[in-house]
Amino acid sequence: MTNEFFENMFSTTPIMAILRGLGVQRTLEVAELAWNIGVTCVEVPIQTPEDLKTLEALAQAARERGLVTGAGTVLNLTHVAQAKDCGAAFTVSPGTNLEVIQACAEAGLAHLPGVATASDIQVAMGQGLDWVKAFPASVLGTSWLKAMGGPFPGLKFVSTGGMDAHNAREFLDAGARVIAVGSALEDPRQLGLLAELLRERT
Repeated sequence: MTNEFFENMFSTTPIMAILRGLGVQRTLEVAELAWNIGVTCVEVPIQTPEDLKTLEALAQAARERGLVTGAGTVLNLTHVAQAKDCGAAFTVSPGTNLEVIQACAEAGLAHLPGVATASDIQVAMGQGLDWVKAFPASVLGTSWLKAMGGPFPGLKFVSTGGMDAHNAREFLDAGARVIAVGSALEDPRQLGLLAELLRERT
């Protein structure tokens, strides 16, 4: 289910939005900006009670557009349950946790685990996952992506952490299938550059 979910979700866009700690109203506003330029995949990290309210509100707004929303920074079983209750369709973690992967499968939530080593990747692949989050991407670098593409040619990377309109092409050209951006969506100039990138890549 997870692989098919992400394959479908990212088939029309190489960009994902991460809206962290903005509060309900600002998150909805920035999500609208993202949706309007074609970034249809939006994640809200859930670290505070306010984040849960934000995720629930965004999930409702996304459904009205025929879209889905994800919960990010999912670290444990409580977070999995909260993501489900708030209406998330998928979850994202900074690392690879077997309990979280299995709980998401049981809850019917697609899951994107974070990886930073070949061992992380093998654990994720051992659970049948073809999509992973390369984190922190700006620290790992494009050479890491190219190196991992050798032993793991079928893996799809979502590069997350330090991504913006200025380095997006570099990471996509290095093998990332998707790049995840945050504050770039609040910068009008970068928003324009991301829209241009979407036109080129879709």
